[in-house]
Amino acid sequence: MSNFIRPGQVWLDTNGKRIQAHGSSVMYVDGVYYWYGENKENTIPGSGVWHNGVNCYSSEDLINWKFEKTILKAPSDVNNPLHPSRIMDRPHIIYNKKNKEFVMWMKLAGTDDNPRDWNYQYMGIATSKSITEEFKLIDKIVPLDMSSGDFDLFVDDNGQAYIIFGKVHTEIVIADLTDDYKNLTGKYSTHLHFSSPPLAREAPAVFKRENEYFMFTSGTTAYYPNQTLSAKADNMHGPWYIIGDPCLEDTEKNTFNSQISSVFKVPNQDLFIAIGDRWVVDLTRKKEKSSWNINTSESDYVWLPVEFRDNIPVIQWKSEWNPNNF
Repeated sequence: MSNFIRPGQVWLDTNGKRIQAHGSSVMYVDGVYYWYGENKENTIPGSGVWHNGVNCYSSEDLINWKFEKTILKAPSDVNNPLHPSRIMDRPHIIYNKKNKEFVMWMKLAGTDDNPRDWNYQYMGIATSKSITEEFKLIDKIVPLDMSSGDFDLFVDDNGQAYIIFGKVHTEIVIADLTDDYKNLTGKYSTHLHFSSPPLAREAPAVFKRENEYFMFTSGTTAYYPNQTLSAKADNMHGPWYIIGDPCLEDTEKNTFNSQISSVFKVPNQDLFIAIGDRWVVDLTRKKEKSSWNINTSESDYVWLPVEFRDNIPVIQWKSEWNPNNF
């Protein structure tokens, strides 16, 4: 048992195994925290493996995590978009109260002819009646006929749900979801317009405090960490105003060597946690393929509290901290 979250250090589950839940989020269901994300345990250079499904862990203190199961499995059929060799990133789950159903969206990319074709990015939708039971893929869509990159899901206080994604690589799109959270209504708005990488924004992480909305976004530098930008709005559809880098004393301007994937609001506390990945990159150039070796199987996590100063979110580095004493 541990008493602290230690950002950037190896995080083991209660069985002593490295936690595999990348591009992740946390949900609170019936008094238990559930952390879920991509299983990258076999994603090593030369393996041809991009993922091994989506893992789910449970905890009562946000520190010690028990492995529950792989809730979205990677099938053996190479033509299935969830095959381990194909791209599946950043699963997000929201709960639909009306249908009593958990709805997972995930970023997919590639085609049968070219499984690693980043020029074709779209979304997969899967559902389950329980956060700890297997999710089944029910649909694949190209939202608003746009190439959709890293994304987030957000459910407002009135039950209206939104998908927030980076339109590759130009702007952030915010779109209303249908009542069942499985499709888009067609209503959308665009924000944070930048011409191209590395300034173009991606990986939005949206959260709400009192009556104001906040969004963290990353620049577009692949697995290499960069400076987070924070924005705020009075309405989900904006206008959104950039309010600067939330990371204090981040001398390298790289979000403490991480990329934020989501922000979790701890129930019954004025505490928000920025949940991020510290990707491991092998800088050995693959000359024959003109790419980089990326070993995500040994990537770690950077979880840090989001504090507020004059109603502006800020993140400070902490080598260890306990969310229950915050």
